[in-house]
Amino acid sequence: MLPAMPTESEMQAELERLKAENAALKARGSKGVSMKVSEKGGVSVYGLGRFPVTLYQEQWTKLLDLAEDIRAFIKENEPRLKKKE
Repeated sequence: MLPAMPTESEMQAELERLKAENAALKARGSKGVSMKVSEKGGVSVYGLGRFPVTLYQEQWTKLLDLAEDIRAFIKENEPRLKKKE
């Protein structure tokens, strides 16, 4: 015996459930940045892209000290820069 076809209201409820699940997964993914110490003693940041960004502590410190300059550079060059959506 074949299972009964879902009603329109059941299909609508399932669609709403899937939309909510999708939104929850997207929200969790955007917060999924994590860090760990690499095998060679660097700091690896995961969740920014396909591969981790790994730098040694003095490199991270130098980069973080340039945060305002980096923000200004991005703002100045915004029309030429692409955004990952």
